[in-house]
Amino acid sequence: MNAIRYEPDRLMLLDQTRLPHETVWVTCRTAEDVYQAIRSMQVRGAPAIGAAAAFGLALEARRLAPAEVRARLPEVAAWMKTARPTAVNLMQAVDEVMAALEEAPRGGEADALYQRAVAIAERDIETNRRIGEIGAKWIAKHGGRVLTHCNTGSLATVGYGTALGILRAMRDAGTLEHVYVDETRPYLQGARLTAYELQEEGIPYDIITDSTAGFAMKLGWVDVVIVGADRIAKNGDTANKIGTYSLAVLASFHGIPFYVAAPTTTLDLSTPSGDDIPIEERSAAEVTHWMGRPIAPAGASARHLAFDVTPGHLIAGIITERGVALPPYGESLARICDTRGKS
Repeated sequence: MNAIRYEPDRLMLLDQTRLPHETVWVTCRTAEDVYQAIRSMQVRGAPAIGAAAAFGLALEARRLAPAEVRARLPEVAAWMKTARPTAVNLMQAVDEVMAALEEAPRGGEADALYQRAVAIAERDIETNRRIGEIGAKWIAKHGGRVLTHCNTGSLATVGYGTALGILRAMRDAGTLEHVYVDETRPYLQGARLTAYELQEEGIPYDIITDSTAGFAMKLGWVDVVIVGADRIAKNGDTANKIGTYSLAVLASFHGIPFYVAAPTTTLDLSTPSGDDIPIEERSAAEVTHWMGRPIAPAGASARHLAFDVTPGHLIAGIITERGVALPPYGESLARICDTRGKS
């Protein structure tokens, strides 16, 4: 299952606001189209957002007159970064495409940017499969009953998935017993999207309300928790979908290992700690309404923080395509970044 399809003159995104009951593809032909798809959560998940943004810039380069590309694209790139400010993959993908612009031959900018976007997409799939391979072996020692949050599969990436990719690999290895899927309010990415992917894969699962997770741990249902990430700071503090912090606290209380699965593109060692990660706050209407219909009293106020930050000391390990980083994260994440050729 791939939620992103691409050609030089268009990007096709599986509209994740319509799943699981409708399969609708959105066609983007400009950077504006991609920006709106990211903002409206038609495409979501840090790796998928980054890849989509890369293709959005390539589309804009093709749309602009050749003489305008180098002058106007930097402004478009800066604007694209504002679509979802917490996800660092967005920033890194945009920067990588803009570096390709600097290296491109005159007149060949559009083709060069498209090829760089394709490389980002293909690298994401390869990276996720490696995360799955490493993570499946590591997680199996804790047991086969896994609790996960939000959606971290093919829908959140270009293909295969991060935390859900580990579940796929565990299934293939025969070590996965059962998955408990947090519904993940208010967009229900777990109930709508993760359940959809697990069902397609034939992986046994149960959806639980977010508020059930702690008691499920007390009842002994859960051996291990695996979540994804949108940004990981130098000290291991991890920003992820709202509700992740609560899970980590509950897992710590019940003595259950809590892991993060993410590609090294989600590491942001320029950010010292979670206190420095920008947290997106979305419209209150996404809490007071569901699919445009009110569920709260007219005039009700709400706060909708889209992400929270889990302190590194609550995380047992961070599973990447380069290996598993263990505490202290200031040292282990730096080593992993060194292996990918970054300081």
